[in-house]
Amino acid sequence: MKKLLANKVDAYYGDNHVLKDINLEIKENSVTAFIGPSGCGKSTFLRMFNRMNDYIDGFRKEGQIIIDGKEIYKKKVKVEELRQNVGMVFQKPNPFPKSIYENVVYGLKIQGIKDKKVLAEVVEKSLIQAALWEEVKDSLNKSALSLSGGQQQRLCIARTLAVEPSVILMDEPASALDPISTSKIEELIDSLKENYTIVIVTHNMQQAARISDKTAFFYMGELIEYDNTKDLFTHPKNERTENYITGRFG
Repeated sequence: MKKLLANKVDAYYGDNHVLKDINLEIKENSVTAFIGPSGCGKSTFLRMFNRMNDYIDGFRKEGQIIIDGKEIYKKKVKVEELRQNVGMVFQKPNPFPKSIYENVVYGLKIQGIKDKKVLAEVVEKSLIQAALWEEVKDSLNKSALSLSGGQQQRLCIARTLAVEPSVILMDEPASALDPISTSKIEELIDSLKENYTIVIVTHNMQQAARISDKTAFFYMGELIEYDNTKDLFTHPKNERTENYITGRFG
């Protein structure tokens, strides 16, 4: 269980100033949604919590990103360990072209865990947590690519859970899915927050309203408003927030 903190964070892609003086605290065991129009910086900000922007040419940041009291951009931080602790689920399901079983155990094998009993237990536990076990328990050797889009996304969540992170970042995890699969992912997110700190980027404001405890509204690289979700959607304090959630722009 980890608390996340952004302290005076600015981010740049080359000369492009994409995040401006972001200050934000995310409580453990909660779901926090980032909303705002395309290009407002919310996905860039999300990816700062597991240093996924490090791969992008010209990216640099100022300020601090702190997880559980530790600044994660210090030189001595091992990024692989950070990413085990801070898992990521992407917009498009991205299972490996391997069996369902091999997808779930992938991260454990990288860690050098080979005990078949341990691996089998983790596969079952992770797939149960991801609400997929009953659908695939008799076909674990089938290719993950044979699953439906919604099942593939739940498999990717199981793969993330298998290495026992404490934080899960989700970048529009249901945007490529049909309504039934989307509602399964939303139910899953709600059940996972008992044990994990979850941060989700979503373009779907109804989704943010349904599943998150707190919502942050970003616009043009700035954090405009951050509040309890119910309050932000019913009594926004900032006119720009109100204009966005009522559909006047965005």
